Amino acid sequence: MNHAAILSHFEQKQTEILAVIRQLVEDETPSDDKARLDAFADKLAERYRAAGAQTEVIANSERGNHVRAVFADSAFVADPTAKPALILCHFDTVWPVGSLATHPFRVDEQGWAYGPGIFDMQSSLALAEYLLRGVQDLKLTLPRPVVILATSDEEVGSQTSRQLIEDEARRAAYVLVMESPLPGGVIKTTRKGSGNFRVRIIGRAAHAGVEPEKGISAIQELAHQILRIHGLSNWDKGTTLNVGVVSGGTRPNVVAAEAEAIVDLRVWSQSELDRVSQAMFNLQPVLEDARIEVEGGENRPPLEHHITRELFRQAQEIGRPFGLDLQEGGTGGGSDGNLTGALGIPTLDGLGVPGHGAHADHEHIEVDQIAGRAALLTGLVMELSG
Repeated sequence: MNHAAILSHFEQKQTEILAVIRQLVEDETPSDDKARLDAFADKLAERYRAAGAQTEVIANSERGNHVRAVFADSAFVADPTAKPALILCHFDTVWPVGSLATHPFRVDEQGWAYGPGIFDMQSSLALAEYLLRGVQDLKLTLPRPVVILATSDEEVGSQTSRQLIEDEARRAAYVLVMESPLPGGVIKTTRKGSGNFRVRIIGRAAHAGVEPEKGISAIQELAHQILRIHGLSNWDKGTTLNVGVVSGGTRPNVVAAEAEAIVDLRVWSQSELDRVSQAMFNLQPVLEDARIEVEGGENRPPLEHHITRELFRQAQEIGRPFGLDLQEGGTGGGSDGNLTGALGIPTLDGLGVPGHGAHADHEHIEVDQIAGRAALLTGLVMELSG
């Protein structure tokens, strides 16, 4: 592989890629706007088709449609029947329509490009496209096909795309997740798993002044349970529970008959996820005759280091000839890489363009890093063994 030629190619294409990123950013795609997501899916499928892939738009009645693109041209793929490299992207963002009015696309004097969703992760959609274009322009030969799966609901938990992602991952040699990297371009090799629970307390109403002894305060019981729930945290293992929303009762002079809490769980390991989940579903009331109902459970399993370790080692070696000194790190947030890693499929995450501020007012990418990240992605699909 001619690393210098690949890097030079993407350096020459960097301005062109940035222009495409701008187009993608300015076509706003909040997770809850199906019409915009569907229109974007059609445009993205056409872009990938023009870049040489066979594409399909996968209809989705609940949220936006998804896009699947397959690059298996025998002129550029040594073994079109080999297990493919799966590249995961999403095109929904957390930004509501109209955000461009207050957060327009712009490039500042530092060479940072700003815009809603540019870091997480519209710029990555352009990287995936220019990977395919670069392979053809440079007449490279890939060892295996490439499948690009771009989904429309990652920011809201991937409920409609999870099965699709898992099915594609089971067929793949490995998975490259184009989420934004950690500060400094650090690759994500661990991610916390997450869970959500709704804890409902059923007590008994009574007049708080006339006969309070006949009541069972659901709020009092919930207070006991909140302490128990937070007590399930294990800071040494990185396990945290947060009761983030509570509600209950009707009036100050009525013993509350019902109360509930919404709980967020984050863990580094599946064993901790299993431990806490079991404990949550076995909460016992403190007050006599109070009842507890628990709903929910795992949202995303953790992405653990034994799944990513070997791919990252290879990625470090692949990146060096491009002048990249890749480092690894972990994050408490989840991605679709959690899903593929939990299946035992080698997975590497955080391969997007370096920048900062995902979901924040200062969300941006570093323009001068576009070429290097495009070159790295090309090197990965050419040399990773899975």
